[in-house]
Amino acid sequence: MGTKIPAAQTRLFKNIFVCKACGQKLRTDSIRVIAKKVKCRRCGQKDFRPIKAKKK
Repeated sequence: MGTKIPAAQTRLFKNIFVCKACGQKLRTDSIRVIAKKVKCRRCGQKDFRPIKAKKK
């Protein structure tokens, strides 16, 4: 079961970021996150990290 479907990987991990303060997930463009033009809907902070793939 080690086969990874590219369409599923793109849907699950591309352009999804997590707020470093509260953990809220947000789908946006990475350039906007780097430029700090996006703020968290829940807490208003502008620090995000990319979502991590869960390991088995």
